[in-house]
Amino acid sequence: MGGTDISTANLPAIRACRPAWNKGRIVGQKRPLLPKHVWAIRGRLEIAGHTRDLAPFNLAIDSKLRGCDLVKLLVADVYVAGQVKERASIVQSKTGKPVRFEISEGT
Repeated sequence: MGGTDISTANLPAIRACRPAWNKGRIVGQKRPLLPKHVWAIRGRLEIAGHTRDLAPFNLAIDSKLRGCDLVKLLVADVYVAGQVKERASIVQSKTGKPVRFEISEGT
C-alpha cells in the first residue's frame, strides 16, 4: 500500500508533552479560613473602599453558602422595601433544601 501506513494517516499531529497545569498544587478540599484571615480580608477591602466586593464577602461568611449558591443570589433575596432583610432563605442547588440565614448589621 505505498509508503504510508493507513492506520496512522488520519491521526492528528502529536504535540510535545507538557506538565499538567495543576502539577505540584494542592487539589481537593481546602482548609477553612481562620478568623484572623477573614478579618484581614475585610480590613483590606474596607481600606481600599471596595464595598461592592466587601458586601458579597460578608454575605458569604454570614450564610456559609457554597459559591454556586452565592452567585445565584439576587438583590431581591436580601433587600426588600428599601431595607436589608434580617433573615433570608435560599434553596441550595446541591441538596435542594432551603437554607435560612441571618444577615448581620455590618453586611
